[in-house]
Amino acid sequence: MKLTVFTPTYNREKLLPRVYESLCAQTDRDFQWLIVDDGSTDGTEKLVNRWINDGLLSIRYYKQKNGGKMRAHNTGVRLTETELFVCLDSDDSFTSTAVSDILMKWSEVADKRDCGGIVAHKGADEEHTLYDAVMPDISFSTLQGLYRQGFKGETTLVFKTELLKRHLFPEIPGEKYVPEDVVYDEIDRECVLAVLPKILTVCELVESGLTDRVAALREENPTGWYLYYVNRSKNTPWSPLKVKYISHYLRFRGVANREVRDREFLPAGLALLGVPGALALIFAGKR
Repeated sequence: MKLTVFTPTYNREKLLPRVYESLCAQTDRDFQWLIVDDGSTDGTEKLVNRWINDGLLSIRYYKQKNGGKMRAHNTGVRLTETELFVCLDSDDSFTSTAVSDILMKWSEVADKRDCGGIVAHKGADEEHTLYDAVMPDISFSTLQGLYRQGFKGETTLVFKTELLKRHLFPEIPGEKYVPEDVVYDEIDRECVLAVLPKILTVCELVESGLTDRVAALREENPTGWYLYYVNRSKNTPWSPLKVKYISHYLRFRGVANREVRDREFLPAGLALLGVPGALALIFAGKR
């Protein structure tokens, strides 16, 4: 068995059956479904135990104290014993050939030394990519490389498990969220991904309240966002976007965890470029 399909969940008893049904419908069931329950108080545990007893899938269930998706992700990575790891959220589903597509693609690229996994599409359904996105016509790329070449969609990411074990999410006291790109940017500096221009994951876009949710995440998890902006400030090529990242870096530096600030920071000369933008953000009351 080469693949673990990982689902972090918290009080998603009503949504998980969609995930389960999509996994039962796979044309290739050579995978393990690893569910990390992040402290659910609904009927999730009872539901999953019923599926385990049904025996249709290889399922591993682990329940922990609520700590946010990133801690659940770290737990999932640590528990995984297979070569490959893919995250399938509790409100998404796989296309019927997703596992087969992953394993077939990996058999073609596994010997490439600097390949750390696979990047594929997310879709609004099995026929249409999110935002009608099209992958660049290339075989390998970093994740940010795709976006620099004009890709505008969302991705399904399959990683070598050993790679993720070296790049766990920071676990910040008092915070439950870290932008995923904090880890993905680190991985970009180490390896490329094999480009698979197929839809593997189907998800529903919920636009209502998105701005408010992002604002709440920033308010509640300032250190996680600080890490995101310090990394982006360092690694983005010279452009107005780089200056924008530096401005946000300065804005969050005043409220981020002191230990993290002392460890992760920009040179003073670079930080100065963001002062006008940071002041504008402060006066506008924005993060």
